[in-house]
Amino acid sequence: MHRSLLLIPASKYIWKFLTLESQRHCSFTKLVGLSSINRTTMPAEKRKATFAKMDNTKQQKLQAVKNGKRGREEGWLQGVVAEQRKEKKDLKFNKKRLRFLSQAQKIKQGSEGVVYWMNRDHRVQDNWALIYAQQLALEEKLPLHICFCLVIPQNSELATIRHFGFMLRGLEEVAKDCSALDIQFHLLQGSAGELLPGFVADWSFGAVVTDFSPLRTPLQWVEEVKKGLPSDIPFIQVDAHNVVPCWVASDKLEYSARTIRNKITKLLNEFLTEIPLVDKHPHTALRTAKPVDWPEALSSLEVDRTVEEVDWAKSGTAAGIAMLESFIDLRLKNFATQRNNPNSSAVSQLSPWIRFGHLSAQRVVLQVKRCGKSAGESVSSFTEELVVRRELTDNFCFYNPSYDSMKGANDWAQKTLKDHAKDPRPYVYTREQLEKAQTHDKLWNAAQYQMVIEGKMHGFLRMYWAKKILEWTSSPEGALSIAIYLNDRYELDGQDPNGFVGCMWSICGVHDQGWAERPIFGKIRYMNYKGCTRKFDVSQFEKKYCPKDL
Repeated sequence: MHRSLLLIPASKYIWKFLTLESQRHCSFTKLVGLSSINRTTMPAEKRKATFAKMDNTKQQKLQAVKNGKRGREEGWLQGVVAEQRKEKKDLKFNKKRLRFLSQAQKIKQGSEGVVYWMNRDHRVQDNWALIYAQQLALEEKLPLHICFCLVIPQNSELATIRHFGFMLRGLEEVAKDCSALDIQFHLLQGSAGELLPGFVADWSFGAVVTDFSPLRTPLQWVEEVKKGLPSDIPFIQVDAHNVVPCWVASDKLEYSARTIRNKITKLLNEFLTEIPLVDKHPHTALRTAKPVDWPEALSSLEVDRTVEEVDWAKSGTAAGIAMLESFIDLRLKNFATQRNNPNSSAVSQLSPWIRFGHLSAQRVVLQVKRCGKSAGESVSSFTEELVVRRELTDNFCFYNPSYDSMKGANDWAQKTLKDHAKDPRPYVYTREQLEKAQTHDKLWNAAQYQMVIEGKMHGFLRMYWAKKILEWTSSPEGALSIAIYLNDRYELDGQDPNGFVGCMWSICGVHDQGWAERPIFGKIRYMNYKGCTRKFDVSQFEKKYCPKDL
């Protein structure tokens, strides 16, 4: 996940909110067994006696935590989350999460179902759009359906098996979850604008619910579906991706994290709630969806297979929960101090699952904040990135149609880049040379190589990587185009608002301020190799990711 302005401290207000909310939830410290031992007030002899009373299992867990290993049995989080959903199964849906895209708001009589058009959020549980669709269906005693429209851009360098394989395997898990809950899952081959209105008519659906994306193409799909649906069919959009719905957090383009932070923080009490269960649906469909041959669907994808799938990231919600669990158990405690060190195991690694909607960001925050006592400042730092910074990127893309071009930058940034566009470059590389990591800079080559082979470059290096593209290409426009292309082709979390804004921050100063003027960069924030050596052991990273043939 791209992180704009990582160096700015996290908000103390978010930390205060999370700390208050997490007081009674920190199961991690209870499990380890140290939170009840007050090291400052309890006498040494009594503390020693208390420790002696721990059974061998607890002592082993304590030692494991000290050694950086899991302090509890692997797989614990899946069951915990399932119980939390059950406890809140009757939680009332906050209708500020939705907006009607149609004049019609009531399901007409004689309808045979409600359909959730799944677009951005590929999961069953913790999905506010599906939660609302099920509530609509329950109110009218109708069957519940989900459809996904599989569209593969023709002749696109960005259509790779890395992305589409991850997506399709995640959808296979969605289909299995639907089968267990008596929800019909439909995989449609083609664009939503062409297929969905006819599909709705053929199945006599009484309402269409969809999720929210601020990007250009999904917004266009929504408009096409809106035009094609009959006027008496309610068409409802639910922001199932952000903790605070994008249109609620702000009704305008925000200048920076500073201007949106308080707006989001004030709304966390209302929106950072528990998430109810999507339960087994009691109203069975008279007609069932066509079964999907998933191996055939995967093998027949007409995509670029040279950008291969990665081994470390298994798609789907279950795998995402497992990665979240390992983050809470093993890496969260180091996040605040080590997240900018590419050699340290401190980051969450959750961005691919959040990007494809396999994981709910709200679920992630809820679970992370429960360990606030044991993780300290890391909780506030992580929440700043996952909520404030990530939702700021949705705001930028939603309210700025030029989110991926120089036109989308602030006036001061456009001017300074234009003023320095003709400055001599110390090196000028082609897109092909950059793609193959063929530069003079070993660190940059290593970062590029990490992205190509693993599908995920470390967040700190993404800033350095993009800024050097500005320095080593013939124009700012060309630099931005190359950075976005490489990010979207190779990053597993690419083609996402975080990626666009990360490149725009690095190259165009979006959500940043003007700095001391210098050649090429003008007033855009500068980064160099020597600065990286002060942050981490550069030679260690270069050695680990020394590029082979690309």
